[in-house]
Amino acid sequence: MAISDGMTYGWTSPMIPYFLSNQTHVEVTLEEAEWMETINLLGAAAGLPFTILGVDHLGRKLSMILSAVMGCICWIFLLLTSNLYVIYVARFFAGMAGDMCFVAAPMYIAEIADPKIRGFLASLIYLQMLFGIILVYTAGSLAPYFVVPTIGIVLTACQFIFFPFMPESPYFFVYKNKVEKAKRALTRLRTDPDIDKEIDEIRTAVERQKTEKGRPQDIILIRSNRVALLIMLILNGGQHFVGISVMLMNLHIILEAAGSIYIESYLAAIIFSIIMLISAGLASLFMDKFGRKFLLITSGLSTGVALLVMAVYFHLKHLEYDVLFVSWIPAVCVMIYAATFKLGLGLVPIVVTAEIFPTTIKAIGMTLADCVYVIAAVLSINIYYLLFRHFGIHSAFYMFTACSFLMAIFTACWIPETKGKTLDEIQLMLKGKKFQEKVQNNNI
Repeated sequence: MAISDGMTYGWTSPMIPYFLSNQTHVEVTLEEAEWMETINLLGAAAGLPFTILGVDHLGRKLSMILSAVMGCICWIFLLLTSNLYVIYVARFFAGMAGDMCFVAAPMYIAEIADPKIRGFLASLIYLQMLFGIILVYTAGSLAPYFVVPTIGIVLTACQFIFFPFMPESPYFFVYKNKVEKAKRALTRLRTDPDIDKEIDEIRTAVERQKTEKGRPQDIILIRSNRVALLIMLILNGGQHFVGISVMLMNLHIILEAAGSIYIESYLAAIIFSIIMLISAGLASLFMDKFGRKFLLITSGLSTGVALLVMAVYFHLKHLEYDVLFVSWIPAVCVMIYAATFKLGLGLVPIVVTAEIFPTTIKAIGMTLADCVYVIAAVLSINIYYLLFRHFGIHSAFYMFTACSFLMAIFTACWIPETKGKTLDEIQLMLKGKKFQEKVQNNNI
C-alpha cells in the first residue's frame, strides 16, 4: 500500500506538466493544477478523526485493508474520468486513504517487530513509498496517462487480497483483552515457540500504560507524553521545512529555474527518486546498527550544506551574475540532497514516532503526527510559493538550509536514542527517573 501512497504523493510532479500540455485529456489552468497538490493534503487532514477511530476500534490490520479499498477506488476514478472535479474528489479521498495507511502501518510494524530489527522493518514503509515515487515519475513522464492509475489499481488490489492473511498486532489484542488471540498472533510472528515471556511483557506494558487512561488531554498532562509530543512535532514538521514536499512536487520547476543545460528536468527527477530509494535502503540497514540520532544529525548537517550551496547559486542568479558555466551545480546538489535527506531526516521520523507513544494514546499520537506532517507540508509549499514570487527562489532555500541545521542541533540536544529498546523501555526512558531506577534494579 505504501507504494501506491508514494505514487499518490508524487503524482502531481509529472501529471501537472501533462495537464498543461497540448496532449491532455483534461484541460486545466495552472491554478487548477496546483489545487491537485493541496486537495490531496486536505483529504489527509480530513481523514484524521476516522483514522483515530479505525486503528483503535477496528485494529491496525483492518484499517490498512480499508485504506487499500479506498485507494483502489480513487485510482479507478482517476483512470476513467475526464472531469476535473472528479479528479479533485479522487485526490481528496486518496489523501484520506494514505493518511490511514501511514498511521496504521508504522504502528503495526512497531508492535509486531523484534526490537533488534524494528528500525529496519519500520523503514521499509518509507522505502516502498519511495519506490512508488520512482514508479510515478518514470511512468508519468514516459508512458501514456492510463498507465499510472492502472499500476495503482493493481497494487491496492493486491493489498486488499493478500493482507487479510497477516496476523493482527499482539499489542492491539492485549489492549482489547483478547490474550489468546494475541498469543496466536505472536506465535506466527516469532521463530521461538516460547512466547509466554513476551506476552507477559506486553501485558505488563499495556496494563501500566492503561493506568494513564489514554484520554486526549493525557498527551499534555503526562510528562513522557509531552516529551514524545515535542519530539514528534519537531521531526514531522521539520521534515517539510527542509524542503522535501517542495522538492517532490516541484522538482521540474526548480531545475528549470536553475537554467541547467546539462540534464533534462524529467530525467533528473527520475534519478532524484532512485537516489532517494538507494539512500533510504542504506539508512534502513544502518538504523539498528548506528542508531537514530547518528543518522538524524549526519543527515541534518549534510542536507543543510547541499541546500546552502543551492541557495547561494540561486541568489547569484537572482543578482544577474553569469552562472551558466556552473549550472550543473543545482542538479548535483539536488542529487546530494536526495541522498543525504533520506539518510536520516526523511526516514527516521516515521520510525521514532511509532516508537515513542504508549499504547493507550498511540493512535492519537500517530494521528497528530500525520496531522503535523500534512499541515507542515501545506505550509512549506505555500511559504515556498510566497518567497519564490516575492523575493526569489533563493530566499526559500535559505529558509530550508536554516531548518536543516536546526534539526541537527535539536536532535543532538534533546532526542533520546531508541535503538534496541523495547517499547516499554522507551516509555520509561521518556519518564526519566523511572527508567534510571529500572536500570539500577536490573544491575543489582
